[in-house]
Amino acid sequence: MILDFVTTVLAGFAWAVFAYFIVVNGCQTALLISATAAMRRHRQRVWQEDRAGLLGSAVTPTISALAPAYNEEANVAESVHALMMLQYPALEVVLINDGSGDSTLDVLIRTFDLYPIHPIFRNQVQSQPVRGLYRSKIHPQLLVVDKENGGKADALNAGLNCATGELVCAIDADTLIEPDALLRIVRPFLTDENVVAAGGTIRVANGSTVAHGRVLDARVPRGLLAGCQTVEYLRSFLFGRLGWNNLGGNLIISGAFGLFRRESVLEVGGYTHDTVGEDMELIADLRRRGQDRGTASRVDFVPDPVAWTEVPESWRVLGRQRDRWHRGLTDVLRRHRGVVFNPRYRALGVVVYPYYVVVELLGPVVEALGLVAVPLGLMLGAVDVAFAALFLAVAYGWGVLLNVAVIALEELTYRRYQRWSDLLLLLFWSVVEGVGYRQLTVYWRLLGLWRYARGSKDWGVMSRKGLGTPARV
Repeated sequence: MILDFVTTVLAGFAWAVFAYFIVVNGCQTALLISATAAMRRHRQRVWQEDRAGLLGSAVTPTISALAPAYNEEANVAESVHALMMLQYPALEVVLINDGSGDSTLDVLIRTFDLYPIHPIFRNQVQSQPVRGLYRSKIHPQLLVVDKENGGKADALNAGLNCATGELVCAIDADTLIEPDALLRIVRPFLTDENVVAAGGTIRVANGSTVAHGRVLDARVPRGLLAGCQTVEYLRSFLFGRLGWNNLGGNLIISGAFGLFRRESVLEVGGYTHDTVGEDMELIADLRRRGQDRGTASRVDFVPDPVAWTEVPESWRVLGRQRDRWHRGLTDVLRRHRGVVFNPRYRALGVVVYPYYVVVELLGPVVEALGLVAVPLGLMLGAVDVAFAALFLAVAYGWGVLLNVAVIALEELTYRRYQRWSDLLLLLFWSVVEGVGYRQLTVYWRLLGLWRYARGSKDWGVMSRKGLGTPARV
């Protein structure tokens, strides 16, 4: 009697999870189709664009690049040199020294011949006190903000207060931005006044040849963790975020490289301090404010501006990262739960937010149930071998096909990897990613849910090996 009940429950769970995977992979397929159409239109629009003309245009909006730095004495000068090499006619670089305990500020003063200026600025968003402002005699467009320590969000808020650009570009210190990326990512702001934010593609730099702050030879990583993450990043950016351009707009702009309308960011109070998902929280605030005011606050993804980042190659560090990402996602969705399934917010409320709740937030819970229910159901006779094979095909095989499709999209468009060996390795990682690695990410995301429920808001230590020497002018 009890066994019959257990087998019935297991069979029900197995079928429910099977249906869930059909819905999720169906959504992913819809995003891929949308992304393919968006990519085609995008390439047609920019085929004959005049980026050289933009460099000399009098109407080009000014951009302030905000780069927080904390205890970066070894690399901060080279990082600033790399930012100064970005191709843009009206660029201000704002380096925020977030209360470093080492000689970061002294290095900047010596290297760039900084001199103190009177700290006159409007304190429009909350941040820790600014101790001083410095301007460079060598590069007048370089502004250094020295402040008390407050964390990344706080440092960016201080940068927002001191910046003068119409647009602000939030950049992680360890991100390698391609020289013409700003010229590419600024496009949506030139053609649509409702655009409040835009993001570019983040690619994995591990295994590539890096010199002077530039990726000279893009290669697919040979290591398991970095290789699987390369496939993840391609899937996330090339069809995940690009696909959302046509289906209600994006809810995520990577904190490593994003461009924002400064006035809009100030109006929502800047970056939120008490969350580990400050990047997503800012986008959620911008989009919600636009809907509340009856304006279409657009957040666009632009596929061709590229920034490169180093991804974790340690199981422990990667686990901390995915734990933190899921806690950030959970926190943002909780803060904006009033938007979910709310028709007042149109596509944002009835399409975008429900997707993030059902697919992204609850995904690890449902997938974990499937990992338990199907094997146990096979053992107890609740499901048969034919069902298990069908389940595997939908849950795993469909995902592999999506991975292969996004690799094909990459090859037909930008083709950053020039060698056949890299293409074959990328296809190999697209198959391997679903076995073992994906199940570990499920565990880490579940851990993030558990830790969020217990009130954890720490970032954890994100140690890196380093990619090479940043650029020098």
